[in-house]
Amino acid sequence: MRKELFSVGSYVHVVQRGTRGLPIVRDETDRFRFLLMLTHFNDSFASPNWYRDLYEAHVHKTFERPSHWPERDAHVLLMAFGLVENHFHLLLQEIKDGGIARFMHRLGTGMAKRFNERYEEKGSLFQGSYCARTIDDDNYFRYVSAYIQVKNAFDVHPNGYDWARNNFDEAYEWASAYPYSSLGDYVGNFDRPIVDKEFLSSLYSPNDYREFARDMIIGRNIPDDFELHTSGSFE
Repeated sequence: MRKELFSVGSYVHVVQRGTRGLPIVRDETDRFRFLLMLTHFNDSFASPNWYRDLYEAHVHKTFERPSHWPERDAHVLLMAFGLVENHFHLLLQEIKDGGIARFMHRLGTGMAKRFNERYEEKGSLFQGSYCARTIDDDNYFRYVSAYIQVKNAFDVHPNGYDWARNNFDEAYEWASAYPYSSLGDYVGNFDRPIVDKEFLSSLYSPNDYREFARDMIIGRNIPDDFELHTSGSFE
């Protein structure tokens, strides 16, 4: 398990990419499984047959927790996420020593095991270890959250990113209903136990956040080094 440079209380942007840019999810079943892993792997309790537990409790199509599991003891606060075909972004807060490393190890291992079993593949699903960068101010936190939740959703818009950028309001409504981003959780379209919304919600109202995201997406208000920090090549 890799040793991180950040400490308890740190906010961290994490990126995990598929090997050679290949997909890490192929269909809606894979994508929903990813959401279940985000929900249930952020826990010190680890059932050896976690999905079977969900299935037998008839909660495998929901985000409910089996009643015989102990109360969740989270490794991290998951504050934003965005999944696209060949990578994902997470915005995490370290709340216990080594929590991010443990969570990411379990998530990466679980995704790779499921992918290889389902598609009869072998080898690494991911392009090496995940990339992580500590976020050291509130302003940068805002930009990273919008990049993860809005920009990544625009990337997978059916009409393409350029169309989404040029038709921001319509695309933002679509992104708010895109289930594989946490934007819908913040605007009230979803009520899922995946993300902790408290900190970001304290910074912006939903309408103010929309306008902030508009400024970021159309490029009027972006820090000089922002693209470098969100490229996934950082350490």
